[in-house]
Amino acid sequence: EVQLMESGGGSVQAGGSLRLSCTTSGFTVEDSAMGWYRQAPGNECDLVSYISSDGSGYYADSVKGRFTISRDNAQNTVYLEMNTLKPEDTAVYYCASSRFATWVVRGTCASIYEIKYWGQGTQVTVSS
Repeated sequence: EVQLMESGGGSVQAGGSLRLSCTTSGFTVEDSAMGWYRQAPGNECDLVSYISSDGSGYYADSVKGRFTISRDNAQNTVYLEMNTLKPEDTAVYYCASSRFATWVVRGTCASIYEIKYWGQGTQVTVSS
């Protein structure tokens, strides 16, 4: 059975940091394109970052320089280190695995065809 289990969300003040983890079972992150989407209230899912199987990464402009995605193949886990958090980073963050090398930057959560697997989401709340 395939599972993506996120953890690490929470409430922080602006300027703080959080590290999200996504531990998978049923497939290996090493061979997969893994990433993070987020959904703020009333919004669609926005692509935050992804890391390809070759290790190359992508970041949305809004998080460049503040967020870092990484992968621990031995732990079958993907991380999203989030620094200098802003109130506009408040959202539910979803771990995802893509079917393809390309990623959809915005869509309806859990209904984006390109995404093969979704996590259950973890809430991040940043207060000013």
